[in-house]
Amino acid sequence: MKSIPTIDKYMTSAPITIGAEQSLEKAAKLMTEHRIRHLPVLKGGQLMGILSDRDIKMVTSLKDVDPSKVIVDEALTADPFTVSPRAMLNEVCEQMAEHKYGSVLVLDNHKLVGIFTWVDALYAFQELLDTRLKK
Repeated sequence: MKSIPTIDKYMTSAPITIGAEQSLEKAAKLMTEHRIRHLPVLKGGQLMGILSDRDIKMVTSLKDVDPSKVIVDEALTADPFTVSPRAMLNEVCEQMAEHKYGSVLVLDNHKLVGIFTWVDALYAFQELLDTRLKK
């Protein structure tokens, strides 16, 4: 029987990030340009939280909100779910499903080294089905 892989095999390394002082408008443009839905938020190289496209939509749906004037720090989700690159794939997926997390930030020595999203999980699932169950 093969061992369960660790998250570093399937995570997106060196994810696109945004500074906490940037505008929601800039964050939305980054997400659109890179076709992503989650942005780790950094301040001085330190992880502050995560911003999702859903966070942006919620804040900008409020009356009289100008996305060019609202900063990421005001809309981010602080204290996101984080794991080590050596975390087991099955355990990370279990936590994501149980808590309905759209993504997990991967930290090594308190440094952001990757992000693992539902899309990454589907790629992992597809690969595991092809390599372990295909006859």
